[in-house]
Amino acid sequence: MVMKRLLVFSLMAAIVFDACAPKKVVTRKDNTVDTYFGTQVADPYRWLEDDASAETAEWVKAQNKVTDYYLKRLPGRAKLLERLKEVANYEKVGTPWREKNGKWYQYRNNGLQNQSVLYEMDSPEAEARVFLDPNTLSEDGTVALKGCYFSHDGKYMAYTISRSGSDWEEIFLMDAETLELLPDHIEWAKFTEAAWYKDGFYYSAYDKPGEDHAYSGKNEGHKIYYHKIGTPQSEDVLFFENPAEPLRFYQFSVNEAETMGFLYEDGADIGNNLYVKDLRKADAPFVQVTRDMKNTVVPVETDGDLIYLFTNVDAPMNKLVVTSIGNPKAWKDLIPEAESVLDGVSLITDGFIIASYSEDAATHAYLYDRNDGRRVEELHLPGVGSASFVSKLGEPWCYYSYSSFTTPGTIYSWSIETGNSEVYAQPKTAFDLSGFETVQVFFPSKDGTRIPMFLTYRKGIKLDGSNPVYLYGYGGFNISLPPSFSAMRVPFLEAGGIYAQVNLRGGGEYGEAWHLAGTKMNKQNVFDDFIGAAEWLIAEGYTSPAKLAIVGGSNGGLLVGACMTQRPDLYAVAIPQVGVMDMLRYHKFTIGWNWAPDYGTSEDSPEMFKYLYGYSPLHNLKPGVSYPATLVTTADHDDRVVPAHSFKFAATLQECNASDKPQLIRIDSKAGHGGGKPLAKVLEEQADIYSFIMKNTGM
Repeated sequence: MVMKRLLVFSLMAAIVFDACAPKKVVTRKDNTVDTYFGTQVADPYRWLEDDASAETAEWVKAQNKVTDYYLKRLPGRAKLLERLKEVANYEKVGTPWREKNGKWYQYRNNGLQNQSVLYEMDSPEAEARVFLDPNTLSEDGTVALKGCYFSHDGKYMAYTISRSGSDWEEIFLMDAETLELLPDHIEWAKFTEAAWYKDGFYYSAYDKPGEDHAYSGKNEGHKIYYHKIGTPQSEDVLFFENPAEPLRFYQFSVNEAETMGFLYEDGADIGNNLYVKDLRKADAPFVQVTRDMKNTVVPVETDGDLIYLFTNVDAPMNKLVVTSIGNPKAWKDLIPEAESVLDGVSLITDGFIIASYSEDAATHAYLYDRNDGRRVEELHLPGVGSASFVSKLGEPWCYYSYSSFTTPGTIYSWSIETGNSEVYAQPKTAFDLSGFETVQVFFPSKDGTRIPMFLTYRKGIKLDGSNPVYLYGYGGFNISLPPSFSAMRVPFLEAGGIYAQVNLRGGGEYGEAWHLAGTKMNKQNVFDDFIGAAEWLIAEGYTSPAKLAIVGGSNGGLLVGACMTQRPDLYAVAIPQVGVMDMLRYHKFTIGWNWAPDYGTSEDSPEMFKYLYGYSPLHNLKPGVSYPATLVTTADHDDRVVPAHSFKFAATLQECNASDKPQLIRIDSKAGHGGGKPLAKVLEEQADIYSFIMKNTGM
């Protein structure tokens, strides 16, 4: 009888508990209709694009109330969050470098600090002292340090910050010797560095936006200014603008010797224009180094009159060329194009170059002779992973960071004399991944193209279709997905999950041809590749549709949105993060116009409109379809991919879905596209995402 009374009590408590649940949000629709080349397209949730309206704010509040109620009651979420804090709580150490003042600098995080701290040292082995701690710039860790730029004499450092994850930047100035913060303060900078020259620096900024739509309004008219130390921003001198091309980015850099200035122009095509100016001559003109904006050309180093350029001009797999300030259009191939993608180069002392290549998405590094471009030897890395080198021309030191799916970031010093690597800093963690392994597999996409994918899981896994899989992809903008480490994955792996990372077309893993194969009217290739990865994982017994979660952010959010609308039967869970969901209007917000070289726009032609309309996630949600359990994520200060994309997609999904699976949107506050997010917010978000996945895949 006691058990019976307890059971009745529990059932009644559950009924009362559910009665307290917030009601499902019913989103108001209006009659907005656009016409594209004679085709009418309804946009009933257009009002959600107004991020300054009280109605939108109330909608956000109501959606978050429903989402929070669901997420906070997921079984195991609290325990998962604690485990995430445990595995994230280890010291992270960045690659050290030396400045002209003779001091060494390095980023460190003692474990659970919201933002990494910049330290100063007298030598790489000396005791470190705090140089700049961004955690002191806000109480909640939402002010992030974006970059630091030392003057060429080492006396000053300009640093950029962002607030609440926004792309808007502010520039501050400090005395590098006394650490005194100077009164200099610059606002409304964006996509900029501080390029030092004489007693000031150049930076890029926009005019101050309207207050109501500072985070969603279209960014036009990028300008370059010169700021002199000790003067207010109002006295900064306009150095460059191009009113004829308001939808382009402009930046200026100066070499360390302050003999050359480089002007970059991009945003109109998949590459950039590059201009060079001899700063030793007052009346020297800018000389255009490039022939158009269809290719990438980036100066990586100067040495006297020589300029070393990294480029894919006539080299889809990239190459290194050398030219001179006297005749910058006359190039000589130094490291010619190879079969693998050249990812980056570092010039070091004694006439050598370290060249990093992506071979099947993993880093391989080689030493080259700087005089004749001859390959000398391979630098043997610790394993199949990613490495990034830091060196300075004329100095004998070289450090690199290395990580893999099962190896947290480790810093090595490399000796040019011996060719050997030694561990400089290795993290001590609260987890053991020795029982896990990573394999790389290849599978055919829909058109037969061979696609690579990395799988990480516990050794001895059974291929019986019962394994939960977290399938991640990106596939765009020539961005590669090499092996990388994230402590956030550890609890999922420990619980028996598989992490799958697929290298889709549209990325840069196999050069410019691979990139172009996933752009504009080839974009469906990217979705076919991702769907092919899911089908292969199921066919090979790694998982089943009931155990498969797909995840992606930004362009990867578009990927997830397109794939869940094209094949809703294939996945149990979909997590589109800060995604580009409205392919007909993306170019009308902030810097969305910059993505047109990859996507095309709905205004280009009837054919381009029809193609975009055919896969746009927002426009391909259909009433009466059973969609996977979906958690859309976005943030109120995302001015890269404005939250309106996710708002309209979530509202439409909730209207169309025919299943009883949850269709939720998680809208973070004081956060942006992802960069600079404080660790405390990252942990909360990942706890929500992973517990949502684990609940809806039956883990």
